[in-house]
Amino acid sequence: MSESNLAFECRRCGHCCEGQGGIILTEQDVERLRTHLGLAREEFLTMAVEFKSDRNRLRTGPDGYCIYYRQDLHGCGIHPARPDICRAWPFFRGNLLDRLSWEMVQDYCPGVNPTVSHAEFVRQGQAYLRNCGLVAVGEDAPAALRPI
Repeated sequence: MSESNLAFECRRCGHCCEGQGGIILTEQDVERLRTHLGLAREEFLTMAVEFKSDRNRLRTGPDGYCIYYRQDLHGCGIHPARPDICRAWPFFRGNLLDRLSWEMVQDYCPGVNPTVSHAEFVRQGQAYLRNCGLVAVGEDAPAALRPI
């Protein structure tokens, strides 16, 4: 598929890395991240995680970005081990179900290709989520990753 037909290509702008409380961690995320960082579970949880509203969430720094976003490197400092919710962006459930949400995300994220139709965005998004094993089920699954 040519770049002009891609529904999304990350531009490493960091917009999705900004904001408190949005990066919910599954148990698999915690294990993958702590292993990637070479930390014991409790050390990782103390350093990088806050427990809020019955969920583990990645902390943000004083600048409002995820503590692993590296402005100096223009990108994610833990990219190979990033949480599933980060891996799924922008193919969140709301953007796949709701055309208006998809249109709004185009103003927020320069990686979303506005020349691709919503139907094609949905098709590519669903295929990407399936191929990456990012469709989450269960009560503790982040709403953004639940199947449509």
